[in-house]
Amino acid sequence: MSQTKKIQGKIFRGENGETAKAAPPRSSSDPSLTIHIPKPNVGQPLSTPPKIPKAETEPSPSTAERPPEPFRHRLLKKLHTDYHGAERYRLEQDERKERHWKRWGPYLSDRQWATVREDYSANGDAWSHFPHEHARSRAYRWGEDGIAGISDNHQRVCFALSLWNGQDHILKERFFGVTGHQGNHGEDVKELYYYLDSTPTHSYMKFLYKYPQKAFPYEELVRENQNRSRDVTEFEILDTDAFEDDRYWDVFVEYAKDEQDPDSIYVRITTYNRGPEPATLHVIPQFWFPNTWSWPLEKPQMPVMQAVGDSVISAKHPTLGKYNLYCMPSPLPVNAEGEPVTPRQGEDADSVEPELLFTENNTNFHRLYGGQNETPFVKDAFHDHIIPSHRPPVSENEGPDLFAYKIHSQGADVTPPPEDEQGPRTPFPQGPSFVNPNRVGTKSAAHYVFTDVPPRGGCAVVRLKLTPKTPAQDPTLEDEGLFDDTVEERREEANEFYNGLVTGPISDDLKQIMRQALGGMLWTKQYYQFIQKDWLSGDPAQPPPPPERKYIRNREWKHLYIADILSMPDKWEYPFFAAWDTAFHCIPLALVDPAFAKKQLDLLTREWYMKPDGQIPAYEWNFSDVNPPVHAWATFRVFKLERKLYGKEDVQFLERVFQKLLLNFTWWVNRKDQGGNNVFEGGFLGLDNIGVFNRSEPLPTGGSLRQADGTAWMAFYCLNMLNIALELAKHNTVYEDIASKFFEHFIFIADAMTFRGSGDDELSLWNEEDGMYYDAIQFGPGNSMQLPVRSLVGLIPLYATLVLEPAVVDRFPGFKKRMEWFMDNRPEMSERNMANIKVKGKGERRLLALASKERLVRILQKMLDEDEFFSEHGIRSLSKAHKDHPWGMDVHGQRYEVNYWPGDSKSGMFGGNSNWRGPIWLAVNFLLIESLQRFYQYYGDELQVECPTGSGDFMNLANVAEEIQHRIIHIFGRDMEGRRATNGGNPKLDSDPHFRDYVWFYEYFHADDGRGLGASHQTGWSGLVAYHILQSGASCRLPRTPKTPRSVVNHYFDETIESQSEYGDETRSLFSAYSAADMNTLGDISPDAL
Repeated sequence: MSQTKKIQGKIFRGENGETAKAAPPRSSSDPSLTIHIPKPNVGQPLSTPPKIPKAETEPSPSTAERPPEPFRHRLLKKLHTDYHGAERYRLEQDERKERHWKRWGPYLSDRQWATVREDYSANGDAWSHFPHEHARSRAYRWGEDGIAGISDNHQRVCFALSLWNGQDHILKERFFGVTGHQGNHGEDVKELYYYLDSTPTHSYMKFLYKYPQKAFPYEELVRENQNRSRDVTEFEILDTDAFEDDRYWDVFVEYAKDEQDPDSIYVRITTYNRGPEPATLHVIPQFWFPNTWSWPLEKPQMPVMQAVGDSVISAKHPTLGKYNLYCMPSPLPVNAEGEPVTPRQGEDADSVEPELLFTENNTNFHRLYGGQNETPFVKDAFHDHIIPSHRPPVSENEGPDLFAYKIHSQGADVTPPPEDEQGPRTPFPQGPSFVNPNRVGTKSAAHYVFTDVPPRGGCAVVRLKLTPKTPAQDPTLEDEGLFDDTVEERREEANEFYNGLVTGPISDDLKQIMRQALGGMLWTKQYYQFIQKDWLSGDPAQPPPPPERKYIRNREWKHLYIADILSMPDKWEYPFFAAWDTAFHCIPLALVDPAFAKKQLDLLTREWYMKPDGQIPAYEWNFSDVNPPVHAWATFRVFKLERKLYGKEDVQFLERVFQKLLLNFTWWVNRKDQGGNNVFEGGFLGLDNIGVFNRSEPLPTGGSLRQADGTAWMAFYCLNMLNIALELAKHNTVYEDIASKFFEHFIFIADAMTFRGSGDDELSLWNEEDGMYYDAIQFGPGNSMQLPVRSLVGLIPLYATLVLEPAVVDRFPGFKKRMEWFMDNRPEMSERNMANIKVKGKGERRLLALASKERLVRILQKMLDEDEFFSEHGIRSLSKAHKDHPWGMDVHGQRYEVNYWPGDSKSGMFGGNSNWRGPIWLAVNFLLIESLQRFYQYYGDELQVECPTGSGDFMNLANVAEEIQHRIIHIFGRDMEGRRATNGGNPKLDSDPHFRDYVWFYEYFHADDGRGLGASHQTGWSGLVAYHILQSGASCRLPRTPKTPRSVVNHYFDETIESQSEYGDETRSLFSAYSAADMNTLGDISPDAL
């Protein structure tokens, strides 16, 4: 067989090119994530793609030698019993700093425009100051964005996809969405894209974007969303005709790294025409340097990109060094049967050659403001070069003004900025070329045009490689078959890695959901830069910001200096870190990359993040906002997860973060307990609109708000600090005293759930009649009132739960002595408002908890009532009872009221883009599940509750925890008809073969039907579903099917298995039915074991 046929066979069959045999069966580990490249007609003459040019001084290898066997097989022979997979090997190399496997990753934002960092306005309106209309023409100051983009870990050079369908007025080079002013429920991305796969080192990544062949409906999406009230659903792109008759492109982007070289990256872009007619697609990968030269007075040493021959872009950066982007000629498109298209008369029949384009990553002042440009070639040059209608008129007197300053803003009168912009200017180029004819610049692209790609599955493929190597050093640059072999090998290593996580018979559908969730979390990393001093003062080479800007936000965070890879909640809707989101992200991240999870938790407590007084920054819109104190919990959970799954006990990490959290705990005590009564405020505490009043503002009633959740969060904080102190006391006995301190502080906080006024009058946050905890307003001594809203505020006290093993208590005699003294000498405090710690439970355990057994049962009666909190998809954030019985009060002639809203918010509180008055939120459900598991450690099978309430089905609390997990999994899993609740009944998403296997991980979920709401790509804390699947997916029934009758949950809560406790003592485990050999898996789901 000729080399030509071997190459083409590899390109379109995914084979090694040796034979024309049928394509191999796809891997069962990711059945729907494999990209199928159609077969060619083996009888059709095949052409040889042109060679990549080489430097004349470098000899070309005579033959491309393929490795004799896959890398993982060679590695197995080398490591023998120490082999745990190729990806685990890379993680270990990276952690030992032997190879920098995480230097390159998906570190571009999905949206940099309209962020607080880019806002230099006088009024703090980031949405209007830097709108989407400016993004293509205006240089960013603090970060970069792009479609499926990657960069190095300091974002010195970037790569991303751009496209043009021949219809749009601009290139599709970033995702579009409505702003906070335009959306009827706040900002929202209006694109269809999926993070499909990623390994922790990003040795393999996969992404899918669905691009309409019609003109993208920018104006329609803005107009329709602006015209809708908060009482109706959002207008999405699938509500337009953009995807009618399947006239769209599936664009898959894959990245793979060389087996031993983290700096060499393969890029494969595979496009499918899903429409009924042939269509033309422009694929325009872009490669550029972020603009770092327009801000200082003295320009730094400039990076440069230039063409080398017709298909290589050479990039030189002062600190990163030299990289080459090889833009390989592409084979002609093929139809669904694999037959190449017949080229038009006069066209090259062999291949599609890229056109290399160059410009500067500088603002186009002429287009935006009518000013003069700093350089002849500017950021949006590729739009002008490719799209004739995008070009400005030749003169001021010719043609319409295509680029009038225009911002869509709801309820805001936006005026254009003055035309007399200050700063260096040169005349706007009037010549015929918008791109640099010398093929040099700071921004580049490779322009591929695929004409008349066949319908219904016609395919075109682009291959590129980013590497510092030359063709003489890298045979894959001349052998497309070897190129694809490498990509497929990295994909199989990803399969190996994720298969290693799974234990038990989990369905293919749930495995796929788990993998997309974890892959999405790894894709949602971002280089985040925020240097407060430079941001607030402005840049020397730019006009100074308006003076009033200094007083809008974040003025007191002068120490802040952030330039790190951080885990984002959602890289479009929330392209910034949020402190309590990060804590939840780290739990599933620790399953696949404990080192990265630990780094996230460590960073937020470092001195360039945490304020000197101990406050942890919340998020960029207001770093001073207060998020729930979950950092200690996440730190200890990640520590235990790594010990359990990877056998590493990182005490240094635990101690380092603990020391900083002592400062943060002190900040809470000093700032959020005004009266010194151990009753805490805290504002909205991440729950946005959950209260009848805005809890971040002074009460319209006067008085001060005594928050049941704020106080419960601090009790939870105490117990986690106590737990960490006991762990550290194993290595340093000094921590025994600190553990005793947190034990006593917890008792005082627990007692304060009946808080005291200045006299003997008391008003409890517990309502005995209703059996719930409520917030209360304290007007003065003896003058208080409860706010009887049944919400998560009343369930959060269940989080404050810790079980002490007898072996732990006996191990630390100083702690034991102090605990027993306190119980003997302060019995009124240790008994009256919490679980009585004198009473020993299952296995002689002791329980520290806010809720006594009686209160726990009463709360669970409501929490497990399907007419109150218990939804088919988890625990609601507000009781459904408020649907018919809203609660409110009139204050100074204004009505304040809480109603049950199971879907989107109907108020503008906190922007209106999230809602805590009914929907399901996975993060708070996760903590409830863990709390029930801890209660089960203490009560065992002795405590049985009706679940659901009124069903007659009684369960222990481990069963209840598992039932909640299963209901959460049902949000994403297919039912008997193939429907997913998260898709909201959309038949295309549920049934279309090109949609049905892909899942979005929304911010929160409709309380009654489970459909996804809010940010559509918030894999962040919604990625917790991956943890649930690994923990209990093996026993999960299909959604909307009857529960299997239970005896007990003995499959992993078997009391007959001997195992070691977390402290290394031989005890009888309540939580594992697996053998001792399985104890390094998630089979043992005890919170203490993990």
